[in-house]
Amino acid sequence: MNSQSKKEDVRAEFKRLNKRSNLIRLAGLMKPYLGAMLLCGLLVVMINVAELIKPLAAAVIIDDFITAGKAQSGLYSITGLGVAYFLLVVMSAVFSVVQVRMITKISQAILHTMREKVFRQIQSLPVSTLDRYGTGRLITRSTNDIETINEFYSDVFLNLFRDVFLLLGIVVVMLVLDIKLALISFIAIPIIALITFSIKRIIKENFKFIKLVTGKINGFFSENILGMRIIQAFNAQKKKLEEFRELNRQYFKGTMTQVFLNTVLRPSMELINTAIIALLVAYSYNRIAGGLLEVGVLYAFTNYVKQFFNPINDLAEKYTTVQSAFVSTDRIYELLDDNDIEDREVGYAGDVVGEIEFRDVWFAYDDENWVLKGVSFKLPKGTKAAFVGATGAGKSTIINLITRCYDIQKGEILVDGINVKEWNLQKLRSGVAVVLQDVFLFTGTIRENIDMGAGLDDDALKDALAQSDALGFLESTGGLSSRVTEQGLNYSTGERQLLSFARAIACHPGVLILDEATAHIDTETERRVQKAIEAASMGRTSIYIAHRLSTIRSSDIIFYLANGVIVESGNHDQLMALGGRYAALVESA
Repeated sequence: MNSQSKKEDVRAEFKRLNKRSNLIRLAGLMKPYLGAMLLCGLLVVMINVAELIKPLAAAVIIDDFITAGKAQSGLYSITGLGVAYFLLVVMSAVFSVVQVRMITKISQAILHTMREKVFRQIQSLPVSTLDRYGTGRLITRSTNDIETINEFYSDVFLNLFRDVFLLLGIVVVMLVLDIKLALISFIAIPIIALITFSIKRIIKENFKFIKLVTGKINGFFSENILGMRIIQAFNAQKKKLEEFRELNRQYFKGTMTQVFLNTVLRPSMELINTAIIALLVAYSYNRIAGGLLEVGVLYAFTNYVKQFFNPINDLAEKYTTVQSAFVSTDRIYELLDDNDIEDREVGYAGDVVGEIEFRDVWFAYDDENWVLKGVSFKLPKGTKAAFVGATGAGKSTIINLITRCYDIQKGEILVDGINVKEWNLQKLRSGVAVVLQDVFLFTGTIRENIDMGAGLDDDALKDALAQSDALGFLESTGGLSSRVTEQGLNYSTGERQLLSFARAIACHPGVLILDEATAHIDTETERRVQKAIEAASMGRTSIYIAHRLSTIRSSDIIFYLANGVIVESGNHDQLMALGGRYAALVESA
């Protein structure tokens, strides 16, 4: 994919996501914690009340005791008000600690729920839908977007309430103290509103762009790390580096735009803050000289103006986080609202016996280019069948359709005489075992990788390992408790293939499918696998897709596919006698 197409892809995805936020739904997740949230709100109110009282206490000390020299008694004294001021500071600190701990616990509980929802949704989506999202975008939604929402809950949501409440309190106190000074202070409000709303759309759209590019980068890293051997083998490092530089440049551009917007907001607020205080002092000079205004009141006002701008500055800084949360919430709920979910627990729930039939099947991955064109065949129970043909002929697609990873556009696929769309997917897939060319083992133990949550006992697992001739090399490493590192890289390619075969036969499937299962293993390991396959195939329908023709010669029927069409079928001897494409393939091997 060239740089221009990558740009267009990002822009198209950006436009698709440019829609109304789901922030109300996000707030709805707090419903189970409403009591704790109300308590946090009460703590915030008490903290803000303490903040509002502190300048008033200082004003009384200045005007009544320092300037006027009034008599002092009890609480109404410099000492009394000083102690009260200190207690207010301590109370604010204690309440702040309690509030932060509570909101952190609530936010983490909500995010725990959301992460599980996202993972369950990903598990529920069919392969075709997962292909549409792409690995990178799914990873971004599961990690980066959730973390952004974490910032919203822990750093913004309650602080937003605190800042708004403090602003309202300051406005009321300022109006009560001196309405003229208050009106001068409020000159800043329309200016701040103008600045904030003028950049609102830019901030939100830029965050969307950054999120989309982040997903592209995650996908790029995932793809290139897994395919690094191929990249190095073909000396394609320079080409891939150029592609990454383009994505990295887009991310840099978006990030620098965000940094610029953030740096514009706070200095603007500080400039307005300083200008308002200067106006207050200039206006108050003659009033103080004429005895119309007390020094303590002006002191209180300058403090309230600073307090007034602190939450505004805070809101301005958090505004970008809120906009980012809008975008992340939209992206997460786009995934959660995807209705293309497989219902795996409805439909026919019998055991798979092993009869497979395709009736005039037409299939395309993108609804434009047909991969299979009118394919028809029938495999009775216990048949040993093989599919051969050039790469891209549609062999592996047939496997994906049997297990209903994709739905066909035309025709019908039957398993044991029942349309695959009418099968309970859990029963269908548990009855059709697939061994792929590229083996995937999960981090954990051998037991977990073979059992895969089926709840089999150790005897059944050991029997499967014995059939696949994998028990021997595990004895020295701990047997079923042997550790498996990431992707099973602590085992050789051949050993991973034998373990994959054991996983396939552990649940005694009615159909066994091997997709190029011996392509990456040596001759000795292939011999061991072939021996295990022959034993496991007894009484089961077996389907082979292989380049090594030695593995399919004994098949009951062989299908030769070309351009999505079965052009030849028969056993090995029949096809050799036919002298067609299969015979040419065998003779050229």
